[in-house]
Amino acid sequence: MNARVRSLPLIVLAGAVAAAGCHGVSSRVKKGQVEQTLNQSPTQGGFVEALGIGASDPTLPTDTQRKALARDAAIVKAQYEMLSMVKGVQLEGGVTVQQAIETNSTLEARLKESIRGAEIVKSEFTSDNGCVVTIRIPRKRLEDLMGVKFK
Repeated sequence: MNARVRSLPLIVLAGAVAAAGCHGVSSRVKKGQVEQTLNQSPTQGGFVEALGIGASDPTLPTDTQRKALARDAAIVKAQYEMLSMVKGVQLEGGVTVQQAIETNSTLEARLKESIRGAEIVKSEFTSDNGCVVTIRIPRKRLEDLMGVKFK
C-alpha cells in the first residue's frame, strides 16, 4: 500500500473533525473585535441558539480576571436572550410559550433551569478582554419540557 492511500483515512478523519469544529458556530470576533453585524438564526438544525456579549471592569488587575468576568457576563446575557426567544415561540394550538407559562406556574422554573443547563458551544474573547458566547439547547429537550411541539 503506498503512503498516499494509507494517509487517506487520516485526511478524511481530520476533515470530519474540522467540519464538526464548534458544531457549525461561526466566529463572531474578527481581528479582536466583535463584528459590526451579528447575523443569527435562533434555530440551527435541532437546536435553539443564543448569543451573549459581556464585558468586565477594565481596572481589574489581570487579564484572567477580566476574561473570566466577561465570559460569565456573556453567559448570563445569552441565557437571558434564549429565555426571551423561547417565551415568544408559537406552540401548536396557536399559543406562545409565555401564554403557557401563565397557566402553569412550574413551567417557568423548569424552563429557566433547562436554559441554565444549555451547552456553551463557543466562547470568543476580544482584544479588549470582552467575550462573545454562543449557547444552545436541543429543541427536543424544550419541546419535551413544554409537552408540546414548536411550530
